[in-house]
Amino acid sequence: MSPPDYWPFVVYVALIATVAGGMLGVSALLGQKHNARGKGKPYESGLDGTGTGRLKISIRFYLIAILFVIFDLEVIYIFSWAIALRELGWQGYGGIAVFIGILIVALIYEWRMGALDWSRPRRPGRITNKKDKL
Repeated sequence: MSPPDYWPFVVYVALIATVAGGMLGVSALLGQKHNARGKGKPYESGLDGTGTGRLKISIRFYLIAILFVIFDLEVIYIFSWAIALRELGWQGYGGIAVFIGILIVALIYEWRMGALDWSRPRRPGRITNKKDKL
């Protein structure tokens, strides 16, 4: 790329930096400066904070959240496949069938391992007896 090709980008970046710097500078010069008693305290939804922010939350919550994100992201791939369905033809159909099959196998695996079960405590390790299999 020669210099004439990217000069609009350089001008754009300089303009953005000038505007951002100007807004910060004017705010620092003209903004109110006061130190109230409660200014340094955390504030949320109009209530003063009580207790500590370190709550004990079950690890299962995070596990379900991660599984949701993983399976929810797969919807993006399926949606993009649906948009390009006519161009992909039968080869694309076969590819998405394999993809959905893998997702179903993964979901069944998670279900069998108890990752989706909130009713009983999860035992680490493998399933050892028939009573634990559902």
